[in-house]
Amino acid sequence: MPSLPGGCLRRSYPVHIRIAFSPAADILLRMKQLLALAALLLASAPTTPAATDYQLGPDSQPQPGTPTGTVEKFTFKTSKIYPGTERDYWVYVPKQYDAAKPAALMVFQDGGGYQGNNGSFRAPVVMDNLIHKKEMPVTIGVFINPGSVPPAEPGQKGRSNRSYEYDSMGDAYARFLLEELLPEVEAKWKITHDPAGRCTVGISSGGIAAFTVAWERPDSFGKVISHIGSFTNIRGGHVYPALIRKLVKEPAPTATEAEKTRRAQLLKLRVFLQDGSSDLDNLHGNWPLSNKEVFTALKFVKIDTDFILGDGGHSGKQGGAILPDTMRWIWRDYAK
Repeated sequence: MPSLPGGCLRRSYPVHIRIAFSPAADILLRMKQLLALAALLLASAPTTPAATDYQLGPDSQPQPGTPTGTVEKFTFKTSKIYPGTERDYWVYVPKQYDAAKPAALMVFQDGGGYQGNNGSFRAPVVMDNLIHKKEMPVTIGVFINPGSVPPAEPGQKGRSNRSYEYDSMGDAYARFLLEELLPEVEAKWKITHDPAGRCTVGISSGGIAAFTVAWERPDSFGKVISHIGSFTNIRGGHVYPALIRKLVKEPAPTATEAEKTRRAQLLKLRVFLQDGSSDLDNLHGNWPLSNKEVFTALKFVKIDTDFILGDGGHSGKQGGAILPDTMRWIWRDYAK
């Protein structure tokens, strides 16, 4: 049984057994044989860990002798693409950062959940450990919360802009990152502009947002990590499998050079998907099936991709447990 990141096992396909029943006198014997066979299969079948079994490994915990990067918090309030919104964001800078050398970049949606040291992901700790072991490049991490509109009057509640930013199709959120927020980061730290050195990450609606950013701007982001991504019909994201499959067509003779270049850049993407078999199934769609459809579409057009399906629900438990190996996979051939 093939291993998964974090020591998990891939779920095998169910065994189908064809039973040819004989006349009535033989039924009891056949039933006994079937029960014996079923017991043997159950005893020998590989097991998939329950959701509660997803535990953080040593790479997700501080290790003696590992240099610790810094995490600094900022607030962004001047968006023209999402006017009136405010958001917090954090910037992780590894100890090994050298201002003379452009660092790789990872942009995390729902960043507050990824950057905390007591949550499911603990990404700065993972990055400390992997950078120290040269299993990923020196990387700046930008952890961005979705925007919210402050209440108009005291006592009222603010309005979250998360679904509008994350679940919507189109280039608005990519432009927000590239034209508004990331320039603030790049004014302080030197970051590569090579898309192979830039990765977007997200969970749930943030997962589809991470993919949308790379889909819209493959010239700026060449890597994607999506945890329990909402590739469903919340705001139209269920169409991605069909859009991806169209990449198999060679550009038409009338295609512009920009269109040809974009297609070539999309085919160079590297995409990691994770979901659980007990994830959501509601009016918007079925999350495990939607993720599998995206995965099979990516495979069909030969985009570098992997999909890990566990047995968890709509949470970051499995994604956090396998995050170190996910980062190793996403950065596996990038210069360390």
